Amino acid sequence: MQNNRIASIDRFRGFAILTMVLVNYLGGVQLIPAWLQHAPDIGLTFPDLVAPLFIFAVGLTFSMSFHRRLEREGAFKTYSHFFTRYLAILGLGAAISAGETAIGENTSGIDWSVLQTIGMAGLATLAVIKLPAVYRWLIGVGILVVYQVILDNFLLDLTVHSPHGGLFGSLNWAAMLILGTALADLFHDEGRGRRIFPWTALGVLGAGIGLAFILPVSKNRVSSSYVLISLGISALLFLVFHWLATRFRWQARFLVVWGKNPLVLYFLHYLLIGIFFLPGIPLLYTAAPLWMVLLEVTFLLVGISAIALWMDRKDVIIAL
Repeated sequence: MQNNRIASIDRFRGFAILTMVLVNYLGGVQLIPAWLQHAPDIGLTFPDLVAPLFIFAVGLTFSMSFHRRLEREGAFKTYSHFFTRYLAILGLGAAISAGETAIGENTSGIDWSVLQTIGMAGLATLAVIKLPAVYRWLIGVGILVVYQVILDNFLLDLTVHSPHGGLFGSLNWAAMLILGTALADLFHDEGRGRRIFPWTALGVLGAGIGLAFILPVSKNRVSSSYVLISLGISALLFLVFHWLATRFRWQARFLVVWGKNPLVLYFLHYLLIGIFFLPGIPLLYTAAPLWMVLLEVTFLLVGISAIALWMDRKDVIIAL
């Protein structure tokens, strides 16, 4: 059961990073329909769910990894390890977003990438991860409430025009990760916790849908209704992955390989997309015809998969 569970997490993480790569590439192509693009403000499309999938994938192993290292190395080394990890992710994200601004891709003038979001969320979660799950539930919900009040009354315009909600939006992404770790604790408890995990995930989703009648669902705003809906969907989708693995022995080796080094693969996809974007020829990327898009997507997937497979064979793992 333990091996199946970990493999399920690798598959889910691999699916999350794969969809992030595809969404990031397709987001710059003009012929892609609106339903395959991020909602401009209020609304929810499939691409809006991709970052939450990855946030939940991080949450699935955060507490387990933290406590294992805590038992093995003690508090100082454990906190230092996680602090350095998420600070490095934050710094890498800052470098990527600065590069996007330098080449004119970031038209808002505000540098903030998804890696900066993950880095900030990880640092915030580190501050509370040692607390029992019940307190993390309360803290996560408390952040959702405080964030929404501040957003609606003071920082709505700034947040909407900042990629991924900017620095302030990171507060609600942190709430998503904190709540995700609490959900993960239920899953890793193979007794009662595992049994109530699906119902808790449905409850989170239902709470988000109910809240949507009061608060708009918006990834750009990182609204609290968006956080709950996307977190609930992510948890339920992971449950499907785990069910397929345990019930039907679903291997999905391709996704497992992608899921082992997500940070490296995510950074690599920016380099590969740059091959199409940097020459500044619209027909090569932004105005590419369908046949060119399909060719470039194939190049992306094959190239990244080759690197992922090589790292897997060499047993190279740079964990996130």
